[in-house]
Amino acid sequence: MVSEPESTRAILDDAWGHIPHSRETTAGLGSFTRLRIERILSLVVALGGLALGAQAFLNALGPYQETPQWHVPLMLMTFVPLGAMLLACAIGRGVRLFAGIFAVIYPITLLLWPMATAGGDADPSVEPWIWYLVNVATVASVLAFPLILQVVWTVMVPLLFGAVRMIQAGFAPEYWYSVSLDVSFALILGGMLTTLGWVFRSVAANVDETRARAVESYADAAAADAAEQERVAVAALMHDSVLAALIAAERAHTPRERTLAVAMAREALTRLANTEQGSEEGSDEPRDPESLADGIERSALELGVRLTIERDIEPLTPAMPGRVARALVLASAQAIANAAQHAGGAGLAVSVRGRARPAQTLITVRDTGAGFDLERVPQDRLGIRASIFARVAAVGGTSEIQSDAQGTTVWLEWREGTS
Repeated sequence: MVSEPESTRAILDDAWGHIPHSRETTAGLGSFTRLRIERILSLVVALGGLALGAQAFLNALGPYQETPQWHVPLMLMTFVPLGAMLLACAIGRGVRLFAGIFAVIYPITLLLWPMATAGGDADPSVEPWIWYLVNVATVASVLAFPLILQVVWTVMVPLLFGAVRMIQAGFAPEYWYSVSLDVSFALILGGMLTTLGWVFRSVAANVDETRARAVESYADAAAADAAEQERVAVAALMHDSVLAALIAAERAHTPRERTLAVAMAREALTRLANTEQGSEEGSDEPRDPESLADGIERSALELGVRLTIERDIEPLTPAMPGRVARALVLASAQAIANAAQHAGGAGLAVSVRGRARPAQTLITVRDTGAGFDLERVPQDRLGIRASIFARVAAVGGTSEIQSDAQGTTVWLEWREGTS
């Protein structure tokens, strides 16, 4: 039998195999299109920023409007972060970090501009080199910031440029027209860039969400198909095992043949009981009832149920074979799991009673849930019939379940000499 984690992993691997693989897709099932859109945006920003940055740099090398002591520091302050951002966009690493740095540094450069140009003559017909980078800062915010800050930067940076230009010109009337045109152009272009970035990302997120739902649906369908195939395989195995045991029992005439038929029947029951856990019978090293109770507590803890077992064990209660103890522990764990899953663990209590004369061990698992009708449990559900009834019967024990509206009680009993 295939374990649950391995089966689930195989199903998801099969579903994942229907999606083209690349470096972007391996980053996550739900971010395939979004990663590609982000990569495309960064490359487009790199190309556009390189063109505008080169234009601004060449303009800064010519006649400049700031004083000499400010010129080089402002250039370094602006073009070094710009170059780092363009390089990050080109290689696809650290894009948000370096884009955020430039988006913050550029407004600081604008704030310093009036001081850098104080005392100089401004020409309204000549754009300063910082003008060419207004929308580069806007698009940098698209790469680095959430949508609300993108909108803030789209509006703030052009308006800040207009304000510092008017301060540089002393609010001369001949500057109003040209500065207004510059600010309007920057606002319109920045708004378009921000809107396009938002639209592309929204479409990519919707595509990724739809793809994830489709893969999940495929995985569910594949899991159902795998479960059905597994049921068919188990049914075929049990049919062969039980049929062989029945034939052997019908033909048994000597004590040796009867012993063999009993062993074959026990093996068939054990296989059925272990279909979900894939467990073997284990060794026959004797285990006392105290060890049995400890094993039940550990199994419950593995299921996420912390409980203390009530123990009523007489000192001379004999030990039981290891395979018997293992079967009782697994059957008890299944009963506890059923109580936790279907009754929410309400009133869950477990007790182990051991008696010396006659030598017997009785395990009781109780809950105060809503109960169920055992006759209405589907035949292909192995949680009760296989994991409890068949498992206990395979080692010569007996089991009984009583369930009503007041709760469910499971009794598991083993007597010495019955295995």
